[in-house]
Amino acid sequence: VTADINDRSATETAMADIDAVVHLAAIADEAAFDAILTGNITTTYSVFEAARRAGVQRVVFASSNHVTGFYPRSETVGPDDPVRPDSFYGVSKAFGEALGRLYAEKYGLDVVCLRIGTFAERPTSPRHLSTWLSPRDCLQLVRCSLDASAVGFTIVYGVSANTRRWWKDDAALSLGYRPHDDAEEFAGQ
Repeated sequence: VTADINDRSATETAMADIDAVVHLAAIADEAAFDAILTGNITTTYSVFEAARRAGVQRVVFASSNHVTGFYPRSETVGPDDPVRPDSFYGVSKAFGEALGRLYAEKYGLDVVCLRIGTFAERPTSPRHLSTWLSPRDCLQLVRCSLDASAVGFTIVYGVSANTRRWWKDDAALSLGYRPHDDAEEFAGQ
């Protein structure tokens, strides 16, 4: 189905007779607030509301590490730490997580929020040695998010098994996620 996600009727029609939604659509970087409002906040509401109205059981929401981007790199951060967004983009993802919690608690949807690190074929900067999420590990994390039994509302960090990672990943482990890749193999490059 090709549709504008902000067209709530079309989005709800697209969700008829499905069990789960993986919501990846968004402006994936910092932008002007009005663009973020339309591209990330309004669309995320549209997806959750359409899923609820269509009887979808689970939403996997692509959040971002930018939700906690203002923590110092020296501090290990986990899903239970308060949000500290570093941009309008991070704020939009914090909104999506809060909306996911509302829909989980008020309407009974199972919601998994993936705070995705640096999704790339390979790390290309020193920071990526901590934040990298390989395509193979990303695919596994999404699959685990779809297949895990009743998750209620869960936030996990999407990161590979990087030696230098600075995020706690216990919640991802509870979904069955076992990352394979480590950015350290690229450290010399």
